[in-house]
Amino acid sequence: MGEGVFLITGASRGIGLATARLAAEAGYRLVLTARDLDKLAVEAAKLGGPDRVWAASCDVRAWEQLAALVGQVEEEWGRLDVVFANAGSSVVTSFTSSQGAPPSQWSDMVLTNVCGPAFTARAALPALIRSGGHLVLTGSAAGRGVRPGNLYAATKWAVTGLSQAIRAECVGTGVRVTLVQPGLTDTGGIPASRLADPKLAPEDVARAVLYAVSQPSTVDVNEILVRPVGQDAYR
Repeated sequence: MGEGVFLITGASRGIGLATARLAAEAGYRLVLTARDLDKLAVEAAKLGGPDRVWAASCDVRAWEQLAALVGQVEEEWGRLDVVFANAGSSVVTSFTSSQGAPPSQWSDMVLTNVCGPAFTARAALPALIRSGGHLVLTGSAAGRGVRPGNLYAATKWAVTGLSQAIRAECVGTGVRVTLVQPGLTDTGGIPASRLADPKLAPEDVARAVLYAVSQPSTVDVNEILVRPVGQDAYR
């Protein structure tokens, strides 16, 4: 799979960028997407020339952009082997008080975290079926337990269900589907109330992604839950 093509959404920072670095080391050609193309282009240039790394502005909330990008990748590079639906956003919410972001700011998070991976999967799966490829989705440990007043956690519960629904539909296609559920990860957006909590580095999660995609084609790593040592199970 040394010449395989690995597409990552939300690749300009955090888990996406850390995964891009490891995937480049593993020999993949990269398709990296983010809303901020300027920042993405700077990082992409460090990973290889245009024959190895393709940086593209893409908003995962926009189905048409994702569909067009996947079509361009197949046309130009002939295949798509791994797609990491990683782009996400988070705001602090409360349903009983004015703490955190106002409801007018919630929609972007829901669209990015739920429609984003769903649209990414729909755009990419025909290509992944053709290549016998691998779809990876970024969920969260927050998508496994109750977080009071936390709409972000509910969006990650949705990603948990989404990955299972996609995997069920992909039975018989040869496509593998992996849900990676990180605990608290230092991506630059940790709420002030949790700054002192144990946390993972983005590279810790990236290694889990590369572990899943490096397995033999007969092995489907369905879910990976990875937390920092000492993290409370309900945080």
